[in-house]
Amino acid sequence: MGTESRRPYLDVKTLDFKRLHVEGPSTLIDMEDEVDRLVAAWRRERPDLDVEPLEVLSRVSRLARHLDRARRIAFSEHNLEPWEFDVLTSLRRAGAPYQLSPGQLLTQTLVTSGTMTNRIDRLTKKNLVERLPDPNDRRGVLVRLTAEGRDKADQSLAGLLDQERAILGELSRAQRGELAGLLRQLTAPFDNIPT
Repeated sequence: MGTESRRPYLDVKTLDFKRLHVEGPSTLIDMEDEVDRLVAAWRRERPDLDVEPLEVLSRVSRLARHLDRARRIAFSEHNLEPWEFDVLTSLRRAGAPYQLSPGQLLTQTLVTSGTMTNRIDRLTKKNLVERLPDPNDRRGVLVRLTAEGRDKADQSLAGLLDQERAILGELSRAQRGELAGLLRQLTAPFDNIPT
């Protein structure tokens, strides 16, 4: 190893951040990442363009890919697909009796009605949800978590949070709060567009 500096790497199976030998007082902030190299190349090749947005949004995009991988790992440990987690946790967040109409599920998961019908069918076959008549609408139905579905939602959420804590492990609580606020400032306008 000598004085050679190594970058942190991501263990794809567990998504634990591991450190190899780093000489001197270097921190992760001092280290170059792939986005730094990408931005430097564009500045060299296209000095006429302001590529500063890439410094933020390319990192967000790369982080989203790592988060997607973390989600898939956490869910696969509970034999769930990401879309299954999304539906089950939407119902779980609704609180007892853990039920929503298909329309409410559409709003929360951002899929079409045909896709949602298919997803409810598949989750029903796996005994994770059940369809019940809507007492307020003769033609309507409600989708309710089964006990097994609730357990899967709870266990997979705990696994996901472990993965996400590992991703955020280099940040202090204050830094996480600051980052959450900055990201909220960017995403809120998209989440509040009138339909």
